[in-house]
Amino acid sequence: MVSSSTILAVLSATLVSAHTVISYPGWRGNSLITNETFPYGMQWLYPCGGMNTTSNRTYWPTTGGAVAFQPGWFQGHATAFMYVNLGFGTDGPNGGPQNMSNPMVPPFQIQGPSKNPYPGTVCLPQVPLPAGANVKAGDNATIQVVEIAVHGAALFSCVDITFAEPNDPRIAEVNESNCFNSNDIGFADVYTITTKAANQIDTPSQGQNGTTTSTTTSGAESSVTFWYFGRHKQHNWLGYAGMLPVVVGGLWVLL
Repeated sequence: MVSSSTILAVLSATLVSAHTVISYPGWRGNSLITNETFPYGMQWLYPCGGMNTTSNRTYWPTTGGAVAFQPGWFQGHATAFMYVNLGFGTDGPNGGPQNMSNPMVPPFQIQGPSKNPYPGTVCLPQVPLPAGANVKAGDNATIQVVEIAVHGAALFSCVDITFAEPNDPRIAEVNESNCFNSNDIGFADVYTITTKAANQIDTPSQGQNGTTTSTTTSGAESSVTFWYFGRHKQHNWLGYAGMLPVVVGGLWVLL
């Protein structure tokens, strides 16, 4: 497992070519590699950017805790969607989890100042466990950070953890040097409203004057769809209550 001090050194040396580096609580290893074996770069490989499970795990609270990362950029990618997932246990491939299918936070967008590569750090100070998760001190798991680029491809980065009680001294201290939000990275809420429900059938029929009309049969109503990217510089990036006026306004249009 790469330590926080080593991660900071890697960040300083690889700002231009970086994808995603987990700066807290740790990182499986330096996957910022492009060579003949990985001509497109290691970090495109599911589930952890081509890095195998490490035996040198990082301790993380059983009640959830901080996750910080440096997203990094290639030219032309000023925005990205972010996911933070958890995989349980060590009975999967290479001694890791069987899957990474347990979301820890809702997906959100990060926004950069330009389309050029630039430095910057995102801090999520209190990431909860996935819904319904039941863990105890000593259990092993893996945190996965996924960055979806503007062209739809995904970058994967992981940290292997061992759960510990919140007051365990082996848990690295969270402070302003290892978990902070850079001013040059903004956040956006992401959500949708359904326009066509599943199993909805459009039946064409012949109307007056030879025109063709369509009758929709569905158990759910159709409505307007839009993606909302509300720029938020504040740390309370999970302020989804701010979406309510937009939702109400969208529904009013339908009345």
